[in-house]
Amino acid sequence: MFASVLKHMIRDGCLRLVDAQGRMHRIGDDSRPVCTVRLHDRLLDYTLAFNPALKVPEAYMDGTLTVEDGTFYDLIDIAARNYHHLESHPLVRIVRGLEPGRFGHRNGFGRARRNVAHHYDLSDELYALFLDSDRQYSCAYFTDAEPDLESAQFAKKRHLASKLLLRPGQKVLDIGSGWGGLGLYLGGVADVDVTGVTLSVEQQAVSERRAREVGLSDRVRFRLQDYRTETATYDRIVSVGMFEHVGRRSYGTFFRKMKDLLTEDGVMVLHAIGRFDPPSAINPFISKYIFPGADLAALSEVMRAIEPTGLFVTDVEILRLHYAETLRCWRERFMRNRDKAKAIYDERFCRMWEAYLVICEIGFRRLGLMVFQMQLSRRLETVPLTRDYMVDWERAQAEAERKARAGRRRTVASA
Repeated sequence: MFASVLKHMIRDGCLRLVDAQGRMHRIGDDSRPVCTVRLHDRLLDYTLAFNPALKVPEAYMDGTLTVEDGTFYDLIDIAARNYHHLESHPLVRIVRGLEPGRFGHRNGFGRARRNVAHHYDLSDELYALFLDSDRQYSCAYFTDAEPDLESAQFAKKRHLASKLLLRPGQKVLDIGSGWGGLGLYLGGVADVDVTGVTLSVEQQAVSERRAREVGLSDRVRFRLQDYRTETATYDRIVSVGMFEHVGRRSYGTFFRKMKDLLTEDGVMVLHAIGRFDPPSAINPFISKYIFPGADLAALSEVMRAIEPTGLFVTDVEILRLHYAETLRCWRERFMRNRDKAKAIYDERFCRMWEAYLVICEIGFRRLGLMVFQMQLSRRLETVPLTRDYMVDWERAQAEAERKARAGRRRTVASA
């Protein structure tokens, strides 16, 4: 049955499927990439056919599906290139109609904390294996001048800061503050007072330690707190990689709260994963094993949630393949450190994590995912009429940082 589904689907690329009885099924047009997959359980012939988006990576994670020629990346790439054919298959239509996440999630306080802990409170050593030194766990910003992961993640922080119109003494709220890198950057370059909130116990502890180590505790702090319980108002709000965890059913709640938290002249910048295509459920494997409760918004959903609040969307930027490149870097780093990850967890975890990074990267390359950066304000007059201020600030800051790095290198050389 699974071979029948694949023959209906795959027309570009070559897949050789060896079923549990040892029979070879040659599928596709013999063009590259070429991948050979072996099934080790006869039940897979049926379970994979009914829900391949969940069951294929799940079988790979469990070791009941192995890749003998090529890589798991090749397998998912072939599938993604032909996915539009799969969507017309009757079995897939039935399963899609039954997907629990097709209407989106509503993440209350308890569920939100559990969802965050599921992923972000994993071993600190794990994230050190594949993230950059600042632990930026979101889309980097690649330019000709910033081609590698470390510099591209630094460029991301600078790019976001350019959209915030920062002024000394302003109060800034960082919602979903991660390991503190963005908050520390903003506090360091703009002399602003930063409060970061997160639901991750591990991230909050690391962020507080980092603030102490760099001497910014007097104006940069991180709290273990749900943003919905915040009562103060802020001149600027930034949120990076957190909106994906809000849940589609809570978008209205989120933006109403943003309006309440902003001062009258306040500005917010929202950085989140979105999709080019119409609203739909998140990949079922990612939802089940990696990011429970997550939703990826179409811009139509975001705009519909913002409109009743009275907030103004003053700028939108789409980052297309930046996250694909970010995930490629993470995947390559993780695979180089796979043995270390196995020592922390086990082989099944490593296959799960590899599948996660591969599926997400391919999603941005071939399946309509993107990142949007959206600027919002309470008043139309708050931000300048053109985007020149963003470009001017970003270029001036990049030059200042370049000179600072050169100065540090000269100091080290002379020492």
